[in-house]
Amino acid sequence: MKNFLKYCCIICCVLGAGLTVFGCENELPWNDPYPYESKDANARFSAFTERPKHLDPARSYNEPEWQITGQIYESPLQYNYLKRPYTLEPLTAIDYPKVYYYNAQNERLDENAPGETVAYTEYWIHLKPGVYYQPHPAFAKDEAGNYRYLNLSPSEAKKYKVLSDFKYTGTRESTAEDYVYQIKRLADPALGSPIFGLMSHYIEGLAELRKTLEALPPSEVERDLRGFDLAGATVIDPYTFKIRIKGKYSQFHYWLALPFFTPIPWEAIQFYANPYFQSQNLTIDWYPIGTGPYMLTENNPDRRMVLVKNPNYHPDYYPTEGSDTDRESGLLANAGKRLPMIDKVILSLEREDIPYWSKFLQGYYDISGISSDNFTQAVRFGIQGNPDVTAALKDRGIRLQTSVSPGVWYWAFNMLDETVGGYTEEARNLRRAIGAAIDIDEFLSIFVNDRGVPAQGPIPPDIFGFEAQNYQKWSLEEAIDWIKKANLMGKKIYYDVVSTGEPDEIAVQAWLQRQFEKIGLELVLRTSDYNRFQDKVRHGMAQMFFWGWSADYPDPENFLFLFYGPNGSAKFGGENTVNYENPEYDKLFEKMRGLNNGPERFAIIKRMTEILNEDMPWIYGFNPKAFALYHSWTSVSKPSGLVRNNLKYVSVDPKLRASQQSLWNQPIVWPVGLIILGILLMLLPAAFIYYQAIYKKKERL
Repeated sequence: MKNFLKYCCIICCVLGAGLTVFGCENELPWNDPYPYESKDANARFSAFTERPKHLDPARSYNEPEWQITGQIYESPLQYNYLKRPYTLEPLTAIDYPKVYYYNAQNERLDENAPGETVAYTEYWIHLKPGVYYQPHPAFAKDEAGNYRYLNLSPSEAKKYKVLSDFKYTGTRESTAEDYVYQIKRLADPALGSPIFGLMSHYIEGLAELRKTLEALPPSEVERDLRGFDLAGATVIDPYTFKIRIKGKYSQFHYWLALPFFTPIPWEAIQFYANPYFQSQNLTIDWYPIGTGPYMLTENNPDRRMVLVKNPNYHPDYYPTEGSDTDRESGLLANAGKRLPMIDKVILSLEREDIPYWSKFLQGYYDISGISSDNFTQAVRFGIQGNPDVTAALKDRGIRLQTSVSPGVWYWAFNMLDETVGGYTEEARNLRRAIGAAIDIDEFLSIFVNDRGVPAQGPIPPDIFGFEAQNYQKWSLEEAIDWIKKANLMGKKIYYDVVSTGEPDEIAVQAWLQRQFEKIGLELVLRTSDYNRFQDKVRHGMAQMFFWGWSADYPDPENFLFLFYGPNGSAKFGGENTVNYENPEYDKLFEKMRGLNNGPERFAIIKRMTEILNEDMPWIYGFNPKAFALYHSWTSVSKPSGLVRNNLKYVSVDPKLRASQQSLWNQPIVWPVGLIILGILLMLLPAAFIYYQAIYKKKERL
């Protein structure tokens, strides 16, 4: 009996002490969301909230998509990472494009020739040699030099489900032909490039190529366009091509820094044209092929996406020049280093703010935005009104970066809609009334924590023409009077919105409904996911919606073209998502875009914004202020709304990250040990009684 009790006590003590010690000494966090990733990995961990719809550079045209494609594809030009105002510089081009002007007789003009005398402009782009594509099975060849995977039979193709199933890969140098090939793709009606409407007015022959392709029998796969000529894009030699546009378009060089003008190899199109691959999402829209610093090796947009360093990336280096402010803030600490500086980027899907925020605080995400729910936990304002992180976050080494984004958020009316659209005075008054009802200052205070300034028009601050805007907002009394006179009291207005289920979203919708109630209208919500929402907007099926626009390039044309009639979304597939049409506005726009910044251009912009105020296709919302939080192990970053290939400039300290994760996520298991110990102690009397019964039974026997 004594031995029994002795052994039970020893077991209980050892078990309890073991659990307690284990809980104190274990260095591996139990809640690590990346159990199969090395703790010392030179990687960046971040998240995305919406799956990208398009990764094909001919089709992709929104910020979430460009955050991926900007790391994979390379255009001839890029924005200097540190210089402000934004300054273009060569990326895959050797130098800045050579620009030549010609009159209607095809005679070369002086570089200062007036715009009205210019019939054509040519941009000659000279490319850097030695720029190679990422490893990809589309380039793989056998011993005889034949492509291994470009002409697979259906039975052969069924062996492959994902890109990693292919045993062999290859590469080749990027050439001028690849850039011309991509420009041709902008005309392919099957792709529906969002910039075709705009570019067809400029690039010579692009509209004609579209007609040629439309006349062909429909095809289930993307066509090989090598056999089609395009007058506006011509190969001069393997490293030189020219783009010929109509007239003088001073902003065209900005487009040469966008993904639409990146190289696409014909092998990629032929590889992905296999019908079986299409059924398996083995497409260029799912797995891009680029020359950029990273390649997409894992694409599961319902879980995570993984970018890995391109082993074939050409020499590229961190800028060595910056302002005194850049130097003081540490932005030149990596000056001259070879890019990219991290080996892998892991992006996890986080649909809700709470788990995103929790994982950031645990150190599992390197950066984070700030939602309204987390704002007071993250940010405090000093005596001078300057924002900074709270003491709790500062103790963890977290820092805050803020910047005014070159963009605008707005409420939009579909001008094709029978209720809110149209150009009658009654329709204008309805839109004005709704604009008067929406209290933007209250919206910013309640839902955005004042991280924005009320927009005065479509052009954001720091873009030429901003001062020309004079947005007139009508009174609530006038709004109610218009609604009554039009006999619209109780009228239902249908509002399309992306459904996330987040508390913020529900609160915003309820607030917006109250704004409409103020003028006697009923707001009816129509929810859908983001991709369905985009489809409805682009096809003119939404009545009213809330959306935003970030600058593609720092010029007023990039905002004013959102109202240009021939750029209408429903009719032409362009970015005029409200399908606005006004002949006077269109004529002024065509004149404005050919002018350099100056008094004449300013006056034209002023009149254009007056026309928009009269017709009111938008209710101007706000110009956003970006707030971002960074952990101490991430390098200092330069806030930017235009530098989309920014990940190559990022560096991390993985050892510091691992140590902080371990420190912040120690499992607390001693209570479990005490519970188990308590259970064992409670079982001892029962064990004692049982042992006594057996012992006495043996004595009787």
